[in-house]
Amino acid sequence: MKVARRREAMLKAVLSGMTEVAELCEHFGMSEATVRRDLRALADEGLILRTYGGAASVSMHAPEEPLEQRTQSFQAEKEAIGRAAAMHVAEGDTIFLDSGTTTAALARALASRQDVHVVTNNLLVVQILAGSKVQLTLLGGEVRASSMSTFGAISQLALTRITVDKAFLGADGVVPGRGLCEATADQAYLKECVMRQAAVVYVLATSDKLNRDSQQHWAPIEKPWTLITDASTPDAGWQAFDGIAGVTIESVSLPGGEADEME
Repeated sequence: MKVARRREAMLKAVLSGMTEVAELCEHFGMSEATVRRDLRALADEGLILRTYGGAASVSMHAPEEPLEQRTQSFQAEKEAIGRAAAMHVAEGDTIFLDSGTTTAALARALASRQDVHVVTNNLLVVQILAGSKVQLTLLGGEVRASSMSTFGAISQLALTRITVDKAFLGADGVVPGRGLCEATADQAYLKECVMRQAAVVYVLATSDKLNRDSQQHWAPIEKPWTLITDASTPDAGWQAFDGIAGVTIESVSLPGGEADEME
């Protein structure tokens, strides 16, 4: 097969969801070196993104979903992720809850606790916990109405004065080797600031967010972290994170199912 035709076929395979080097080797009957060379060439042309152990399709910048739509989507999955994340919050912990509706689900799971200090930039979390016995600290800053969160220089400055035991982050997308994607540079940078101040990092993401790069701004994850998701072992999204050094995957089920954890 000529190189051009072979790479065209490989591009179609990646766009259809075949993203692992080993999988592509088996499918095309080619060596790992050839597959990696072809993936690198496709990435150089801007047709795909190279990731740890494979590739991902390049997504066009997509409009941010309205908050009301995000609140109503994947409700059962977000509640299950929130409950699983709450199991990682120990007595006396100071934790950070990021903006987003999945971290708001974690806040609901913590609402009956009185032994936790929550630091947040998420106004949805404030609505949930303000009447509870949870100690609550809100970061100041500019208010972003589309996500009901605070951001900007004041939030960043406040974070330099705070450390947290655990940070629970959301994102518009999570891509191996790239990190968390967001609609604005300010949002992405605030996540970086949070991760620097956290001893332990968790990312809460429904399965539709895995390998999703619909936004253009990125916060790299530069320390070991745990992904808590509803994606299960057979899912392509889950498999993209499996085996990456420093990443622990916790897969949760809806009520009646079991949760699995792999490292």
